[in-house]
Amino acid sequence: MTDRAFCVVRPGALTTVQDLGRPGHAHLGVPRSGALDPATARLLNRLVGNGPDAAVLETTLDGCAVRPRRPVTVAVGGAPCPVTVDGRPAPWGAPLRVPAGALLDVGPVVSGVRCYVAFDGGVAVDAVLGSRSTDLLSGLGPPPLATGAVLPLGDPSGPHARVDAVPQSSPPAELVLGVTLGPRADWFTPAALRTLATRAYRVSSASNRIGLRTEGPALERALDGELPSEGMVLGAVQVPPDGRPVVFLADHPTTGGYPVVAVVREADLAAAAQAPPGTPVRFVRVGRR
Repeated sequence: MTDRAFCVVRPGALTTVQDLGRPGHAHLGVPRSGALDPATARLLNRLVGNGPDAAVLETTLDGCAVRPRRPVTVAVGGAPCPVTVDGRPAPWGAPLRVPAGALLDVGPVVSGVRCYVAFDGGVAVDAVLGSRSTDLLSGLGPPPLATGAVLPLGDPSGPHARVDAVPQSSPPAELVLGVTLGPRADWFTPAALRTLATRAYRVSSASNRIGLRTEGPALERALDGELPSEGMVLGAVQVPPDGRPVVFLADHPTTGGYPVVAVVREADLAAAAQAPPGTPVRFVRVGRR
């Protein structure tokens, strides 16, 4: 075979195709989806000569391994991890040429959660509603990678960057999330709002692309009962019946009935995507209702 494509040899725990998502469809019940760490996806696309919205692979914790059918330029970044080509060490965070038939292995993360792999030409699966992203909640887009799957690559659109390596942010030792209270802060007691702003939480192992779940003190409700379902935005801090805040990420539902005590500023959500279970979390007020 000489087509521009790669075969999946090891899919890892959860590897999906992601671009910058499909905004503008919440009224249809479709979340934005897209890379949880979009800044890293854009950077790696730039390294291999792609436009910022080309589709990449997003891995979770233990990486993946693929075998391209033609020579390709790739870049691996996000959470630090070992990278090898046919068993030989290869650079992380820099453009890398992988020969046809060679095994590119992206190993387990050293810290953080998610790695990204960009290919020159981008992953050229069919777009759905304008995006190639896998949406785990709605099921739109391609399925997560599976052993033996063959994914197409587009034609390269430009030369790769002439750099040895680029700086990338380290996964956070402490996750600090700036929040604006509301729209349902009045459903919680003043003590609960103080708790949210002053007490430490930790990232729960139950977190996923839909939401970052936390462990820590419960937030006391001032009002009983539940709301009719209402719109949910990216970064919404929803509080389910157990009182522990959940921060909605890219694959979040577009509606929900549990009250939203605050909303995280979007600039802080990439760090949330790289925070492993057990990471301390602090919510800091940065705006007023």
